[in-house]
Amino acid sequence: MKKQSTSYQRNWRNLVRLLAVMIAFVMLSSCSQLPKSNDPTAAELLGNPEVQAICYGGYRENTRAVQPTLIQVKEDMKILSAMGIKLLRTYNVFYDEASTVLKAISELKKEDPAFEMYVMLGAWIDCKNAWTDLPERIRNIESEANSAEIERAVKLALQYPEIVKIIAVGNEAMVHWAWNYYVEPAIILKWVNHLQQLKQQGVLPQTLWITSSDNFASWGGGGSEYHTADLNSLIRAVDYVSVHTYPMHDTHYNPDFWFVAEADSLKSDAQKMEEAILRARDYARTQYEKVCQYVHQIDSIKPVHIGETGWASFSDGFYGPEGSKAVDEYKAGLYYRLTREWTDQAGISCFYFEAFDEPWKDAANPNGSENHFGLINLQGQIKFALWEKADAGAFKGLIRDGNTLVKTYDGDINALMLNALVPPLKSQIRQADDK
Repeated sequence: MKKQSTSYQRNWRNLVRLLAVMIAFVMLSSCSQLPKSNDPTAAELLGNPEVQAICYGGYRENTRAVQPTLIQVKEDMKILSAMGIKLLRTYNVFYDEASTVLKAISELKKEDPAFEMYVMLGAWIDCKNAWTDLPERIRNIESEANSAEIERAVKLALQYPEIVKIIAVGNEAMVHWAWNYYVEPAIILKWVNHLQQLKQQGVLPQTLWITSSDNFASWGGGGSEYHTADLNSLIRAVDYVSVHTYPMHDTHYNPDFWFVAEADSLKSDAQKMEEAILRARDYARTQYEKVCQYVHQIDSIKPVHIGETGWASFSDGFYGPEGSKAVDEYKAGLYYRLTREWTDQAGISCFYFEAFDEPWKDAANPNGSENHFGLINLQGQIKFALWEKADAGAFKGLIRDGNTLVKTYDGDINALMLNALVPPLKSQIRQADDK
């Protein structure tokens, strides 16, 4: 009896060992199908506060005819990485810049396996005869160039699958004020469906996410004129919604939130500006929430992230000293900090606009606000929004176009505040409206 018991125990132990081996094999097999830790998917990147996102353009001249070089882009990628950026957004593939960005990241990863950067690749979409005065420019007929743009995006996504995690079809192409190139949602939907079909056919990776990046109104967060069947179909078709919100622009166009209350007139200038920027951040949050409200009526689990928001540091126009007094480096820094805090805490990816100043955006007016949305200027100076990172040594040893990165105003907060503009009193806004 004792021998039988010993034999039974031995057989039982062997069976347990065999089961353990089988379970380990199954687990290893399952793990091999999951994304590697050094190759995360869009689903893992978006909404992760450890993965900071930003909009990138590397143009140094007042024309895009002069493309940034590979060396310049690699310098930029190192700077973005030092900022903590791991996910960046580009806008088109008809210029060489996007392919240069992907090549730069690929080379940096080979030089340093720890280097980590991923891309939301933009494919530009236009209507027929966009950017012309031709009467044939019709919103529901698309440009013949769109198909080639999509083909280029697909080619780059296949060439760099470890880097390209998202393709965005169009940029502010569906908002009605984009009259130079506006298209109906049906055209965006056509190309989103095309890319989704390529995923289903195994041409593109299943984990590649497809979206369109557009104004909050275009995604249903504004007037009911945008609430169409085609938009609803587009919401269902994309893997997530990429929404733009710009309270800075509405300090001129819709300044209900942009004022100093009479009761606050005796507060310090810094307090007045801080409270105004806090209201601006809340204004952006409200637009985001309105988009979520509409989108989730159509698809209750569709993720919504921010494809663009930002605040310029200089303007001689609508937002400067003669306008809403919204734009200066101090308020731009406050908006950046408050926006990052909000989106990080809420699990929202925010592709902040933008990394570097780009002078081509308003080439005819160097002082125009569009040229000054960057967190770093053309002279390699770090604006107020990133002073703390500079103080922490994040940019030590890095250069841009031969310039050592230093803080604007030599880091003198008092000098910076001399150029900060206090928003107008509410009574002053009313008086201006009456005129």
